[in-house]
Amino acid sequence: MWEEPFGFRHYHKEENKMKHGKKYKEAAAQVDRAMLYEPAEAIALVKKTATAKFDETVELHIRTGCDGRHAEQQIRGAVVLPNGTGKTVKVLVFAKGDKVNEAEAAGADYVGGDELIPKIQNDGWLDFDVVVATPDMMGIVGRLGKVLGPKGLMPNPKAGTVTMDVTKAINDIKAGKIEYRLDKTNIVHVPVGKTSFADEKLKENFDAIMDAIMKAKPSAVKGQYLRSVTLASTMGPGVKINVAKL
Repeated sequence: MWEEPFGFRHYHKEENKMKHGKKYKEAAAQVDRAMLYEPAEAIALVKKTATAKFDETVELHIRTGCDGRHAEQQIRGAVVLPNGTGKTVKVLVFAKGDKVNEAEAAGADYVGGDELIPKIQNDGWLDFDVVVATPDMMGIVGRLGKVLGPKGLMPNPKAGTVTMDVTKAINDIKAGKIEYRLDKTNIVHVPVGKTSFADEKLKENFDAIMDAIMKAKPSAVKGQYLRSVTLASTMGPGVKINVAKL
């Protein structure tokens, strides 16, 4: 599941109150804040302005016209990125019986049942990125709601992580499946890949995400659905994309 990285707030004007270093300022100077870029241009610019010494994640931040306080305007789902995320994802599966063997065979990193509850609840064990559960295990997993929920790790049928087909769920996740959902400020934050990816690979992932987001538009949303779309690397400045061209 996507987690808020250190540089995630850099592109928000209203939140841009932290002091930036020299490298960030030099990178930001290359971005015309008044300009709306074509997706391909934005991707090239994000890669150019990524100056950290590690392989930064390219993040997509979509400000919507939804009002997440209303259930009918919520956005939640999942999409498999054609070129993956560039990250090795650890999968925890809650299962029992034959499904334990199936999950292990499919490549799950951890498989278990109620014996994992105290480990997660009391010991703070969270060495996994995605949680998958069979429907008959949700009674047990539900007890972890206060721990997994705030971290976006709670299995959900809409995201395909509550399922009897654990093999497909694990394969999709390992192949680059990501979840998307509205945050409290009605913004969707998702990874697009790594700055080491070729431009065209990032563009293919970007297109797959935007296609899924457009299809997920709630019918109850009034007015403009996409308010702004911004690309940024983990530590780099935000590059705004021309929404009209999407």
